[in-house]
This record gives sequence, C-alpha cells and structure tokens, in this order.
Amino acid sequence: MASVKTVLYLGVCLSAWIITSAGGNLVPKAENVRWVSLDFKTILTWTAKPSNYKYTVMYSRAGGDWMDSQHCIRVSESECDLTFDLVPYDRSYTADIKTEPETLDYDYDLEDFPHTDAPPFNPYRESNISAVNFTVQAVDEKVMVHIIDPLTSIHQTDKQLSIRDILKKDLKYKISYYKAGSTGKRDIISDSNTAEVSGLDAGQSYCFMVAAFIPSRAKGTQQGAWGIQQCTPGEPNIVQDLSLGAWVGIVFIMLTVLIIIITVTVLCCKCCRQKNPSQSSAPV
Repeated sequence: MASVKTVLYLGVCLSAWIITSAGGNLVPKAENVRWVSLDFKTILTWTAKPSNYKYTVMYSRAGGDWMDSQHCIRVSESECDLTFDLVPYDRSYTADIKTEPETLDYDYDLEDFPHTDAPPFNPYRESNISAVNFTVQAVDEKVMVHIIDPLTSIHQTDKQLSIRDILKKDLKYKISYYKAGSTGKRDIISDSNTAEVSGLDAGQSYCFMVAAFIPSRAKGTQQGAWGIQQCTPGEPNIVQDLSLGAWVGIVFIMLTVLIIIITVTVLCCKCCRQKNPSQSSAPV
C-alpha cells in the first residue's frame, strides 16, 4: 500500500507540474526589448503576444537597488517612459519587464511569471540628438553661423532644458560647407552656438549644414542629425549660371558668325581680283 500511495503521489505531482508548465507557456513574455531615446526623452519598448496580461517595469542603476517605475506598474501598453527615472543621466541603467496576470490573486506566485531584462543604457552617452536650427549671415569674405540648441522634454524649476543644459562643455557643433556649384566640402568644429567661417571668396554663394557633435561619446553616437541646409546669397554670375544647352547655343552662334565672316571675306577677295586684272600684262 505504501508503494501504491507513493506512485499516486508522484503521479499527482507530475500532472500538476505538466499543467503548470503548459499554462506557463501561454503567458506572454516581453521580447525584442530596446531603448528609444531622442534628446534625452527615453522610452523602453518591447513586443509581446496579444493577451490580457499586464506588465510592470523595474529599473536599476549599475550597482544599485531595483526600483519600480511609477508610470509603468501593471500597464497594458508595450512601452514605458523612463525619462524622469534615469537620473543622473550619465549612468548606466538596466530594466526588468515582468509579466503579471490581469487580476492579482493570493494564489499567484509572481516569481513564477516570466520576465525579461533590458540591455544596459546610458542616456548621456547614447541618446540621439535631433536636427538643429541655424541661420547664416554673409559678411564680406566670411559667414557667421548662428545655432539654436535643441530643447529636451525635461523641465527643472519651470525651465525647459536644452541639450546644452545637460551636455554643457561636451556639446560642440560640426559645420559642413561648400561653395555653390562645387563638390568639395570642408568641416569645422565649433565649441559655441556662434561660429565664424572665414577665408571665403567674396560675392560667392556658400551652403552650410550643421549637426550636434559630442566627441566624448563613442563614434557611433557622436553626431546628431543634420539640420536643413542653408545657403548664402551670391552676386549674380551669368557665366556660372548658364546651362549646358545655353553653352551649346552660344557655340553654335559663334561658329555660324565665323563661317559667315570667312565666306564673305573669300567672296570679296574674288570680286576684287575679277575687277582688277593683273598689271603685268599692260604694255611698256
């Protein structure tokens, strides 16, 4: 009898384990977890199969304790805005996305539900920087470039912070320019929002592009998006503005005029010879 009870007990345990395992496989798990960050607005995103389950996000600074994100407790969406949680910005953070049942029950052991870790992320070092707005002003043989720092979605004491408020001296700007009609480009780096580009040809039009540049970062995240190209006005140059078709027309007209001149000259010479016979045949 003892052996029979043991077998029955093992059978019940095995059945329960199979049912639990089968049910666990139906619980959606967060997948394809990634960070999306622009101008220090940082969102954690993931994908999961459609269900009635909820998701809770916890985050941790490297070497620190795990904390709940107040905006991402038992949410149905597959994203979590951690912008205001990842402070200070120049730290490495990770996150944990836990799947939870739609309704909590004391019979549930949440430790048995799946969870997914996010890769480490440092907002200061990895957040993308959007395109900057700037203006150009031509002054004799130089151009003044005036740059506006992109704003973030972060506010402190009623002030909306710019990327310079966060990056401070680490923020520089890359300025790329070329003479209109030329393919050669030059780059300069400016430490401030105003840059002077000198050594230009007076009266010529130059085109400029500007992007945020953070040399202290890894190469892949050093440069932000390019701003919309701006060009300075140049003095009108008829020769440079002529199209290929116009040049072909001019050459054709010049050749036609040349042919006419040569033809008229030859005909005039023939007429003169016919009217004036050679003087060598006259009597002495």
